[in-house]
Amino acid sequence: MYYFQAPQIMELPLSHIRTLPLKNLYHPYGVEVSVLRLDELHPLVSGNKWFKLHRYLQRAEQEGKQAVLTFGGAWSNHLLATAAACREAGLKAGAIVRGERPQQLSRTLTDAAALGLRLFFVSRSDYAARIIPPEVLQGFPPTNTLIVPEGGYGPEGCAGAALIARQAATGTYSHVLVACGTGTTLAGLITGFPPETDCSGIAVLRHAGLREETARLLPPELRARLHIKSGFEEGGYARHTPALLRFMNHWYEETGIPSDFVYTGKLFYAADQLIRRGHFASGSRVLLVHTGGLQGNRSLPAGTLMF
Repeated sequence: MYYFQAPQIMELPLSHIRTLPLKNLYHPYGVEVSVLRLDELHPLVSGNKWFKLHRYLQRAEQEGKQAVLTFGGAWSNHLLATAAACREAGLKAGAIVRGERPQQLSRTLTDAAALGLRLFFVSRSDYAARIIPPEVLQGFPPTNTLIVPEGGYGPEGCAGAALIARQAATGTYSHVLVACGTGTTLAGLITGFPPETDCSGIAVLRHAGLREETARLLPPELRARLHIKSGFEEGGYARHTPALLRFMNHWYEETGIPSDFVYTGKLFYAADQLIRRGHFASGSRVLLVHTGGLQGNRSLPAGTLMF
């Protein structure tokens, strides 16, 4: 069982995390599929977010930092998780938010602000350039603030994500698939699973540099194991198609597993298509990593999803 190490940081037992076999669903294709239910870890610091954050919070404690400053969009799972984790840790938390401040905050940002996250909105161009306005630095001076990149990207995030492999029976899966945004979790899985396990990311956005950014998190000897599958973006990052939403409802009917249209819906949709196309050899044992983050579904009209 693994816990955060920093004082006051929430202790999250991991023994209750399930690996759920999807019995008979893909047996006609000769493939066994299971889902690692990281979404059941915590209601706010959900799924891979906990794993990617905790090494950063350890670093903040070790360096005597009093605050955390990070980056994200209006429906960012990362921002909500950071807000909750920092509140538990007794750390001041701030976020540079992509885009001008809207008249009404998203439900995600409303919840994060209620947890104490200070929001600073910047233009999309300044956000892309990672420009931190002077007024932000006044409240979050570099001397006592730890900067956490968007999505927890970085060596700390990768090292934390590597621990996900401990929650599955390593060595028993031929393939592991995960939704891929920044590539941090994928890099961690490649680090954590043995060489004979094929770890692949399902790209959820069109980003020409995604492979290179993910590769930077890996030592040279592991980069040959990096596989990212594209073509399943369904409109692009945080976008969706009617086909994706129909599949998410059908998947829930078949498995009882909820998903979100930003990450895990695209993961399960891609896995389903790959299996039906014969991508995996007969006898393959495939693990799908459910990375949580269902709160983004709240942006959909009521009744769109059945869960």
